[in-house]
Amino acid sequence: MSTAPLVRTTPLLSAEALKVTFPGRRGAATARAVDGVDLDIRPGEIVALVGESGCGKTTLARSLLGLVAPTAGRVTFAGAPLDYAGRALKAYRKRVQLVLQDPSGSLNPRHTVYDAVAEGLRIHGYAGDERAAVSEGLSRAGLRPPERFFLRYPHELSGGQRQRVVIAGALVLEPELIVADEPVASLDASVRGEILALLLRLRDELGLSALVVTHDLGLAWNIADRVAVMYLGRIVETGPVEQLLTAPQHPYTQALLSVLPEAEGAPVVLTGEPPDPSKVPSGCRFHVRCQVLASGEAERAGVAEACRTVDLPVLNGGAMTQVACHWAAACGAKA
Repeated sequence: MSTAPLVRTTPLLSAEALKVTFPGRRGAATARAVDGVDLDIRPGEIVALVGESGCGKTTLARSLLGLVAPTAGRVTFAGAPLDYAGRALKAYRKRVQLVLQDPSGSLNPRHTVYDAVAEGLRIHGYAGDERAAVSEGLSRAGLRPPERFFLRYPHELSGGQRQRVVIAGALVLEPELIVADEPVASLDASVRGEILALLLRLRDELGLSALVVTHDLGLAWNIADRVAVMYLGRIVETGPVEQLLTAPQHPYTQALLSVLPEAEGAPVVLTGEPPDPSKVPSGCRFHVRCQVLASGEAERAGVAEACRTVDLPVLNGGAMTQVACHWAAACGAKA
């Protein structure tokens, strides 16, 4: 688990009432991929965005990166609204860098490590000493001595080394924030810890912020300061990592945690797949799969009808623990 104190300063990056929709094909309903999200990332903070495949987390990340323009709402960076066109967007992408899941797919097999790391510098017209910048990026990413890697090609590197090259390519532009989409999913277990430790070291040494997109709450426990759990286009629970993962309130978060190897008790098996984002259920969007509703606990708490019919407000994206759940609210009120 990350041990840095939760940062309380003004957010570096914020999503405010963010929505991203995609038109359906041949008259089908509009897909609400991101359906009202508030989320803050503060300087020096690592936030883990967690959820099943199809929950909208990658679309949210792409919108925060400026790769997908929102349908509604806005993204602000350092207090200024994000401009999704022209030079302003290019300048923004220098300050916010993407690290993809598959380093093999991120690297051109015909480019040497040097050229791969230098690519961003060339795109942005870097006027300084390119060789020195590439060397510094590789060193910060843990590839030392950097000169030993300059003329190597991706196929000559291990998976962990390739991921470090991708990280180095982001670091040379001296970003303030990185968005890492499943940064260790394609790596062997023995290498994952090294990459996670690298991201933590970069946070501590450079003050680098990060949004880590993952389906793995175990990874969040090891790296994040704060966790945001996403389901069907919405953040359903968010808070400091230790509080959220040791005392989860939302049934969906509880289900995700129950399948971790270290979890106590029987795993919660959710029925079916996440609903189609073009057919968001009424009421709580999780209610059609909710183990609390299925077991009768929501009925006993007097909220079953609300679970099925009453929508929940968008969480405000702040630093404190929040949950969007009728049952959790009822239990908290009675506690």
